[in-house]
Amino acid sequence: MIHEIYWIHRGRYGARRIAAELGRRNVLCGVGRVARLLKNQGLRAIQPKSYIPRTTNSRHRLGYDENLLADATKPTAINQVWVGDITYIPIRSGTFGYCAVLMDLYSRRIVGWSYRQTMTEELVIEALSMAIKTRRPSAGLIHHSDRGGQYAGKRYRAMLVRASMSQSMSAAGNCYDNAFMESCFGTLKTELSMEDYAGHADALREIRTYVSYYNVDRIHSSLGYVTPCEFELQPQPVSVTTK
Repeated sequence: MIHEIYWIHRGRYGARRIAAELGRRNVLCGVGRVARLLKNQGLRAIQPKSYIPRTTNSRHRLGYDENLLADATKPTAINQVWVGDITYIPIRSGTFGYCAVLMDLYSRRIVGWSYRQTMTEELVIEALSMAIKTRRPSAGLIHHSDRGGQYAGKRYRAMLVRASMSQSMSAAGNCYDNAFMESCFGTLKTELSMEDYAGHADALREIRTYVSYYNVDRIHSSLGYVTPCEFELQPQPVSVTTK
């Protein structure tokens, strides 16, 4: 079963996550034992690449927004906070593609994404358009990102205004100045950049498959070892107003 889970998740699961998946199958097996059995089979979770190209250019004159999440509590329901980022995708020729992602901070669900060969404003616009179309959030949602020029572009800001979203940006020199945001994107960015893709068409196809896997099949420790889709189906807390 450990061998099966390891290969179903393409080497992305280590001992702790495999033990949790076994528990979901009503099979009790401690993390230490899973680690020993993985080692006996010569199986090891895939490690990220050592080289990480820069995807944030905050040296622009497009203006910045304050960090609305600096002292905020974690969201308690979907469509309260979306976080955005851009990650690189290695191509076998030695070049890179770029993937823009919007994630619901409450459920860790990817709500919008886009892939392009360049990091233009259009890259993040496509991801935002997908998210708005599929989620249709109410007014007041907080959109948080780093200070990259793509997120500060006039067209992107105009879309946020039309959708009645409040824009928030991380502090200068620190794209993840919130611990839960760093944890939120850490796994996603690592796993997306684990493989070298044959070409851009191959990368686009694989990313589309990965997004579905990430939302539907991949369990998250921060969500109590359930998937983002499963987490969103759980009863959400009801706010009670007293006079």
